[in-house]
Order: sequence, then C-alpha cells, then structure tokens
Amino acid sequence: MDKKINSRIQKLAFLLNQMDKIHLRDAAEILNVSEMTIRRDLNGDTDSVVLLGGYIVKNPQQNTDKRYFVAEQQTKHIAEKMHIGSLASELVQEGDVVFFDCGSTVPFIASQINSSIKFTALCCSLNTFMVLQDKPNCEVILCGGSYSRNNSFFSPLHLSSELDAVCTTKAFISAAGVDIKQGVTCFNFNEAKIKAKAMVKSRQNILVFDHSKLNQVQQAYIGELTQFDMIISNNTLPPQFECGGVEVRW
Repeated sequence: MDKKINSRIQKLAFLLNQMDKIHLRDAAEILNVSEMTIRRDLNGDTDSVVLLGGYIVKNPQQNTDKRYFVAEQQTKHIAEKMHIGSLASELVQEGDVVFFDCGSTVPFIASQINSSIKFTALCCSLNTFMVLQDKPNCEVILCGGSYSRNNSFFSPLHLSSELDAVCTTKAFISAAGVDIKQGVTCFNFNEAKIKAKAMVKSRQNILVFDHSKLNQVQQAYIGELTQFDMIISNNTLPPQFECGGVEVRW
C-alpha cells in the first residue's frame, strides 16, 4: 500500500479509537485532502476502517471494541487537536526522554510521532499509554497510583513517584484554561500538582492547547505562561499572550 494512503488510514484508525464514527466531510478536513481521496483510499484493501453511509467506522469484522472513553472532551475540536499533535510530534527526537501529560490533546501528539524514532516516554494517563505502547521503538514508563475514570489519570499514592527518578528532555503539558492574568489552569488539583512537578524535572516545557481554552480559567493552578519554553496551539494567539520570549507555534 502507498505510504501516504497507509498514513491516512492509520490516522483514521487512531481517531476511531476516540469516537464511534467520523463523517467523511470531517475526515477530509482533518487530513487536508478531498472527500474523493478518502473514498479512493477506503476502496482499497483496508482491514481496519470502512466507509458506511457517509461515515467512516471501524471494520465490524475486525472491531473487538477495546476502546477506552476518556471523557466527552475527547471528541471535541478533533481537527484542531490533530493539527496541534502534528506540530508537537515533530519536536520528539532520537534519544529524547519525554513526559506526556494527561488530557484529550496529548494522545494526538503520541499517535503522530514517527515510529522509527527511538525515545523514552513517561506518562501518567491510560489513553496516552495505549498509544505509546504501540510505538515499536518507544520505551514506556507509566506513572502508577490511584486511577480516575473521569480523566484516565493515575495519581501517585506516595510522596515519591516515577517522576522523581526521571529527568526528561521535553514535557508536553496540556491545559483546560489559559488566561493572561491568572495563568495556566486545569480542572483537577492532582493533575495540576503532577504537571507542575513534571515541569520542574524537564529541560524544555511545551504548553499545548486549542483555541477554546483561551481566556478560560479553571480551579486548579498550574503555572504562568512565562514558565513555558514553547506554546503550541491551532491558531495565532492574541499579542498579549506572546510574552516573555516564549516561542509560539501554530
């Protein structure tokens, strides 16, 4: 199978691990190709995904339905998260030791990392772990603890955890709110604590969020925008958010 076709089908298969179906029009927008191109892709020999009545779904004959549903956020702003994931995944290099935060955007980063790259991944969420464990050249370290079904997140039971033992070269940190005055926030206090700890241990901290998080403030404080080395979003940021010499990519 052609490499470009195979890549598109793999991305569709990944997306269908997050949702039941994808409308053909939405898939074309996400993959930046025409609907006819996707139709041609799926007319070939594809075991994993099929086109049924204008929707792309998992092949019923192959689907064992081992998906994990993180939360309703997992199916929102899919195109934006795919774009952010593409930009962020390009930063992972040979030999990197990378912290992958929880959150619905982060699996879109993990899924698009080139499978030939050898790197170590440290993660604290089940949905991201399930993506990384399929990378043949990725050594995965899962931070354990008490498991929350609401956000697919592991909270350590002890004061020390795997985070204390590993120094990372890069940390991808997600956010539920980004505000110029009140900083970077999320919904959960345990999450915020882990994010802040990971940032202290990392050489380069990268904030990832889609446009819907701008000017939002949630209850759990993570840090200030100036504590990040890079910001990756799906669109240009208002001038006031580009501060302190932080690199912005979109």
